[in-house]
Amino acid sequence: MNKGLFITFEGTEGSGKTTQLRLLATVLKEYRIPHVVTREPGGSSLSTQLRYWILNKLEYKLMPRTELLLFLADRAQHVGEVIEPALKQGKVVLCDRYSDSTLAYQGGGRGFEMKLLKRLNQTASELKPDLTLLFDLPAEVGLRRALGRGKGKDRMESEGLGFHRAVRRVYLETARKEKGRFIVVNANQSREFAYQEMLEGLIDRLPLRKKGGRRG
Repeated sequence: MNKGLFITFEGTEGSGKTTQLRLLATVLKEYRIPHVVTREPGGSSLSTQLRYWILNKLEYKLMPRTELLLFLADRAQHVGEVIEPALKQGKVVLCDRYSDSTLAYQGGGRGFEMKLLKRLNQTASELKPDLTLLFDLPAEVGLRRALGRGKGKDRMESEGLGFHRAVRRVYLETARKEKGRFIVVNANQSREFAYQEMLEGLIDRLPLRKKGGRRG
C-alpha cells in the first residue's frame, strides 16, 4: 500500500469488535500487509497505567470530568507515540476504540455537551480515522454477553442499561451523519456472519492481495 490507513473499531460493550479486529489482523498478516494493532485506552507506554485507572474499580470515585480528561490525555500520547509513526511508515493501523468512543460514552453516557467533546477531541489530536467499523447490537444483548465472560465488571460495564442505550444511540447518530466513514456491522448475529459482513464492507476499501493475485 502506498500510504497508511487508519481503521477504528467501535461498539458498545459485548459487541465483539475486539474479536473482529483480531480476525482482520490475521487476514492482513496472511496478505502481507504491514499493520499495527492498538487500542484505547492502553495503546501507548503511558496509557497502560491510564487504562487501569480509567476502567477498573478503585478505592476512590473517579469523577466524570476526570475520566474524560484521562481519556483525552491517553489519546494525545497514543497518537503521537504509536498511530502517527505507523501511518507515516505506510502501515494499516487497526485501533480498538478512538474518538467516537468519547462522543458515545462521555456524551451519550455521561451527558457532556457534544460541541465541547468535539473541541476536546480535536485538541487531543486532529487525526481522524479513514474508516470506522461500528459493531451494533441492542445494549441489553451486549451487556449480557460482556457479563457472561466471567471476568468481573469494569467501570463501564457496571453502568446501568440506560447508560448503554444512550451510548448506542450516539454511535448510530454519528454513523448516520458520517456515512462515508462508517461501516455499520450487525453484531447481533454469530461471530462468523459478522466477520463476513465486515469483510464485504471492506473489500472495496482495503484490497486484499496475495502474492500472485487478488483474493476472489
